[in-house]
Amino acid sequence: MKINILAFGQIVDIIGTSSWTISGVDNTDQLELKLTHDFPGLLYTKYAMAVNKKVIHQNTTLSHDDTVAILPPFSGG
Repeated sequence: MKINILAFGQIVDIIGTSSWTISGVDNTDQLELKLTHDFPGLLYTKYAMAVNKKVIHQNTTLSHDDTVAILPPFSGG
């Protein structure tokens, strides 16, 4: 199953790219484990995830060709 990943802001600096695809994950918890394994700098960075443009707050099942955005902290009002 292919998942599209988009990164923004300081996350791009940590990861080194703004978009890529991965496979081998079925949910956002697995994705987060894979990302922190591959990019240890994420362990010390606050970020949110959005699946198909919807910000999530709990583990979410992923489907083939979903898009997950990794979002840096928001500020301002």
